[in-house]
Amino acid sequence: MSLFVTKSLSVLQADADRASLKKVLGAGQLIALGIGAIIGAGIFTLTGVAAADHAGPAVTLSFIAAAIGCAFAGICYSEFATMIPIAGSAYTYAYATMGELIAWIIGWDLVLEYAVAAGTVSIGWSSTLVSILRDFHINLPTALIASPFQPVTLPDGTVAYGIINLPAVVIIVAISILLIIGIQESARANAAIVVLKVAVVVMFIALGWGYINRANYTPYIPPNVGSGQLGWSGILTAAGVIFFAYIGFDAVSTAAQEARNPQRDMPIGIIGSLAICTVLYILYAHVLTGVVNYKDLRVAAPLAVAVDRMQLPVMGEALKVGSLLGLTSVMLVMLLGQSRVFFSMSKDGLLPPLFCHVHPKFRTPYLSNTILLVFVSLIGGFAPIAVVGEMTSIGTLFAFVIVCAGIIVMRRTQPNLPRPFKTPFVPVVPILGILVNFALMAGLGWTNWLRLIVWLILGLVVYVAYSRHHSVARSGVPVDVGSPGAR
Repeated sequence: MSLFVTKSLSVLQADADRASLKKVLGAGQLIALGIGAIIGAGIFTLTGVAAADHAGPAVTLSFIAAAIGCAFAGICYSEFATMIPIAGSAYTYAYATMGELIAWIIGWDLVLEYAVAAGTVSIGWSSTLVSILRDFHINLPTALIASPFQPVTLPDGTVAYGIINLPAVVIIVAISILLIIGIQESARANAAIVVLKVAVVVMFIALGWGYINRANYTPYIPPNVGSGQLGWSGILTAAGVIFFAYIGFDAVSTAAQEARNPQRDMPIGIIGSLAICTVLYILYAHVLTGVVNYKDLRVAAPLAVAVDRMQLPVMGEALKVGSLLGLTSVMLVMLLGQSRVFFSMSKDGLLPPLFCHVHPKFRTPYLSNTILLVFVSLIGGFAPIAVVGEMTSIGTLFAFVIVCAGIIVMRRTQPNLPRPFKTPFVPVVPILGILVNFALMAGLGWTNWLRLIVWLILGLVVYVAYSRHHSVARSGVPVDVGSPGAR
């Protein structure tokens, strides 16, 4: 039998009815989920490095370039999310349009976007917490705040290695427990965090505008000094680097099965959260590079440098707390998205059945969340942050390319299917999405391409060894999504 097995929409809808996840999310909560995932590690950590090493003050153009790639993909995501309101995001869309093998590849790739990203962000969360505690003269033991492979700089300037990054592990465990308890409770917690961290970002923009030194914008696009170093090539490279700041809007689509009215609310949640965050990012980058010369922003906490220049110490503490909250909500949405992708893959037989067992009381994929708790905790506790962060960006861009291609395929193979939301100007919009996102991938360099290829080869080995032999589409036997303890 061909590996390119596809699923009809009727089968997908039957999967959704059988899974019966709790439908509690409205448009506002979906927008909050998107903002919760988008505003976090990128805006609080990566902007300074992208400006200093690659784009200079023109990092605002990099944000626009990254947003364009996301916008094309977001429009395509919206069409799929209203046609196929099933948990699983790009994985489900690929299965419906391009078959089982491509669906497996994209599902495996999404591990980079969600699980690895959550582990990466947990490391940043830990560093931010340690900084806040130090401001109150509370110093945690070095052995418990850093991995054996990730050096940390101590207050006296010395560099040391630890045994385990314990705060990163603790926050992953706490968020995973919250997700197991229920999607509505998780959404409410996320919405509260989103309000606070957006308020902090808006406050920085409003106060910082008065401290802008126009001389810092000259030259706006510094002369190129090498491939990806300033100039127009630097703007493209910076766009790929800060793309990490945009991942998450597609996580809204993983909650489609838990939306009350997905046909209406999914496009609002996806495009709305992306639009709000794009505006905030551009304004934030403009103020940051106006207050501080881009050459001085090669630091892990550029916001703190800007606040010091503004001589607003109280604001500095507020921004650190806002950063901590922002990173918290990013991890919440990433872990939510990964568990829903695994949920769909398990229902299709491509992963073991335990990934789609639903808790009899909470109606959440609790075993999937528990396994992720262990896996992501190991990343947060022991992994170096630099490599996994870059893998997250290129993995996400690859997922976006597949979704854009899927729209073209679906319009040709299923032209008469009802589409509550239609991507305009097909095939122009999806083709532009493919080209822009491929360009951003190219800007990340060959080493990240090599990591992506190795990761995908590993995934194909798993597919050949397990998934194709247990595929529901081949056997026709549905996976039971009930709890073992409920039977």
